[in-house]
Amino acid sequence: QVQLVESGGGLVQPGGYLRLSCACSGSIAMINVMGWYRQAPGKQRELVATVIRGSITNYADSVKGRFTIARDNAKNTVYLHMNSLKPEDTAVYYCYLNGLPTYSSLRSLDYWGQGTQVTVSA
Repeated sequence: QVQLVESGGGLVQPGGYLRLSCACSGSIAMINVMGWYRQAPGKQRELVATVIRGSITNYADSVKGRFTIARDNAKNTVYLHMNSLKPEDTAVYYCYLNGLPTYSSLRSLDYWGQGTQVTVSA
């Protein structure tokens, strides 16, 4: 059973820094994508940043140049370094993983973490 365990959320002032971590526990044969989505109150969940096949990164336009995603392949962990935080970054951040449960699996599956709150406020 794959579980995604997130940590690192909290309250920070505008212009500040936070680092989110997401560790994948349990058995999984192959990870295609790991990354982060977020959902602000009254809004749809949106992509923040992803790492594809361990090295190809993808960012939302709203966070380019401020956020950096990094994956530790050996630990099956993904990090999100968030610099120059803005009040509009306030949201629940969800870790996401797409992968093959076993090498005999016919299709990959999506997994989600429980979410961690990030609040940017003076």
